[in-house]
Amino acid sequence: MEVMVGVLAALFTALVSSTIVANALPTIIADLDGTQSQYTWIVTTSLLAMTVSTPIWAKLSDLFNKKLLIQLSIVTFVAGSVIAGFSQSVPMLLVARGLQGLAMGGITALAQAIIGSIIPPRERGRYAGYMGGVMALATVSGPLVGGVIVDSSLGWRWTFFVCVPLAVMSLVILQRYLKLPTLVKDVKVDYVGAVLIAIAASLPLLWVTFAGSSYAWLSWQSALFVGGTVVATVAFVIVESKVAEPIVPLKVFRDRTTALAIIASVAVGIAMFGSSVFLGQYLQVARSYSPTEAGLITIPMMIGSLIGTIGSGNLIVRYGRWKGFLVAGSALLIAGLGLLGTIDHATVLWHLWIFMFLMGLGMGMLMQNLVLAVQNTVDVTEIGATSGAVAFFRSLGGTVGVSVLGAILASSVTDKITSGLAALGVPASESSAGGTLDLAHMPPAIAGLVRTSYGDATGEIFLVAAGVAVIALLAVLFIKEVPLRTTVRKHDAAEPEGELAEVAAR
Repeated sequence: MEVMVGVLAALFTALVSSTIVANALPTIIADLDGTQSQYTWIVTTSLLAMTVSTPIWAKLSDLFNKKLLIQLSIVTFVAGSVIAGFSQSVPMLLVARGLQGLAMGGITALAQAIIGSIIPPRERGRYAGYMGGVMALATVSGPLVGGVIVDSSLGWRWTFFVCVPLAVMSLVILQRYLKLPTLVKDVKVDYVGAVLIAIAASLPLLWVTFAGSSYAWLSWQSALFVGGTVVATVAFVIVESKVAEPIVPLKVFRDRTTALAIIASVAVGIAMFGSSVFLGQYLQVARSYSPTEAGLITIPMMIGSLIGTIGSGNLIVRYGRWKGFLVAGSALLIAGLGLLGTIDHATVLWHLWIFMFLMGLGMGMLMQNLVLAVQNTVDVTEIGATSGAVAFFRSLGGTVGVSVLGAILASSVTDKITSGLAALGVPASESSAGGTLDLAHMPPAIAGLVRTSYGDATGEIFLVAAGVAVIALLAVLFIKEVPLRTTVRKHDAAEPEGELAEVAAR
C-alpha cells in the first residue's frame, strides 16, 4: 500500500494535468493571444507526446530498473509543469505540454508495469480498481479543479503549478518504499523501432488536425500524410519482427485477448479524453456556465467512473470473473454516449447528469479491467510492453478522438453559424464569429447564435463516439475469459492444474 500511494500520486498528477486545462483553455487562449486553431492543440500536444512515448517507456521498463524510470518520468513532469506555468506565449506552452506528455507516457506505462510486477492477477483486480478510480477521478475532477483555479485569484498558471507538490511527494515515497530488481540484464534498446512508432503515430494525428482547414481532405498533402503513415507502419512491423528486444512485441497481437482488448481500449480513450474536453466547452460556451460550474456539473460522470472501477475491481477479486464487467461496461458506455448524442443548447440539466453517469460507469468498468485481462496472459518479464500496448492504443484513441471530434465539431459549428448569419442578414465574411470564442465582445444576437450552434453541434460528436463504442462491445464479446492467476509469474508452478480447473468451473 505504501508503494501504491506513491504510484497513484504520480499517476493522478500526470493524468489530471491532461484535463485540468479543459475549463481553463478559453482564459489561457485569451491571455496569451492565441487563436481558435490552437485551442485543441494545447490538449492534443500532451496527448500526442504521451501516446508516442508510452510503448517506448513500457519496453524500457522490461529492460531497465522500473524505479529509476518512474523517478525520471516524475522529474521530467515537474520540469514541464513549471515551464508551462511560466509560459509567455502559446508556442512556449506547447513545448512545455509536450514535455509533460512525454513524462505522462512514462508514468502511465510504469505505474501499470510496477503493479503488475508485485501483485498476482488473482489479487490485482482490487489494486487495479484503486488505479482505475484514480484515473477516473483525475480525468473527471481535472476540469473542476481547473475551473475553480481560473475563477479564483490564483489565475490559470496555477493549473500547472498545482500538480508539482503531489509529484514531488510521490517521488519521495517511491524512493523510500519501492524496491524492484531489474529482471533483464542484457539490455538492447530498439532505437529504430522507437523512431518509427513515433512517426507512425504522429502523422495521422497531424493529418486529421489540419485537414479541412489548412488543406482539403482529398489533396496531395493528405496523400503525403497517409502515405507516410503507411510506410512508417510497414517499416515498423518489419523492424519489430527482426530485432531482439522490440518496442512492441508483435506476438502480443497474436494473442486473442490482447488484440481484442486493444480494439476496445481505443473506444475507452475517445470517451475518456473527448468527454472532458468537449463537455467542458459545451457547458461554458453553449450553456454560459462558469469554469467552476462546468466542473461541478460533471461530478455525476466522476461518481459513475469511481463506482464502476472500484466496484468491479473488488467483485473481480471476490469471484474471479471479469468478462461480464467488460461486456456490461461496453453496453453502458454505448448508452451514455448515445444519450449524450441527443443533447442540444436547451437540454435539461438532470438529463445531462444521467447521461454522464452512465458513460462514467461504463468507462470505469472498462478502463483497468482491459489491462487486467491482458496482464493475465503474459509473464512478468513482458508485462511492461504488453500493458504499454494497451495504454498506447487507449492514448492513441484519445488523441485521435480529440482531433477528429474537434474537426467534426468545428465544421458543424461553422456551417450552423454561417446559415444562422445568413438568416440574420449578416454576411459571414463580415463576422469573425466562426473563429473565436470571445463571446463577451460580440453583439448579443451573434453571441446567442454562436452559443446555440455549439450546443446543437456537440451532440453530433458524441454520436460518433457511440458508434466507436459499439466496436468495443463487439471486441469484448469475443474475448475468451481465462481464470486469473494467483502468481505474479506466468510459468510459476505453484498453481496446480486442478485448482485452475476448479476456478474455471466456478
